[in-house]
Amino acid sequence: MKGSLCVAVMGGILLLGSVTACEPPKPPAHWQQGGAVLEVPRARWVRGGVVVDLASDGRVLVEGEHTLTVDRVGRVFEPDGTPVALLERDGHVRGPADADLGQVGAVTAALPGERIAWIAIAPSGEVVTFEPDGKRGSLGVWLGCGRSPYAAQTCVLVTHLLAQRELDRQEPPPVMFGFGVGVGF
Repeated sequence: MKGSLCVAVMGGILLLGSVTACEPPKPPAHWQQGGAVLEVPRARWVRGGVVVDLASDGRVLVEGEHTLTVDRVGRVFEPDGTPVALLERDGHVRGPADADLGQVGAVTAALPGERIAWIAIAPSGEVVTFEPDGKRGSLGVWLGCGRSPYAAQTCVLVTHLLAQRELDRQEPPPVMFGFGVGVGF
């Protein structure tokens, strides 16, 4: 459907002399050279009945479905190669066209424009959430992320991006992200 919509839109736009509406979004700056150095561990995030596997080749599988891929230089992309995000060396996460996707450190992540973490991974692997009123919640546990700060940061990045996708969809969250952050999550 998405492709047929694009074709229909392109057909209408061709009449106007422009074809830019269906071009893929511009990847983040520095996409080619990459950003932060990451270690991609073989790890598993278990949240209730939902399982997210991170394969050592960077594939992120949500309930067995290949959803994202992360590489050793901070690039995150769709299974078809479409850029999703770049983790820069300073911890900023940039999306297509350099959209601000927040900040990711070795154990915490903050939403765009925020200075306070909304997600952290404890040394035990527990994924901790922080609500604006100071309450803490839990989003399950990561197993296999604690080998190094670079491996931990990869798990924080994956957690941040998957949770942020649910925020962006503005739809009722699946069991995996069933907590309240105070922004319609």
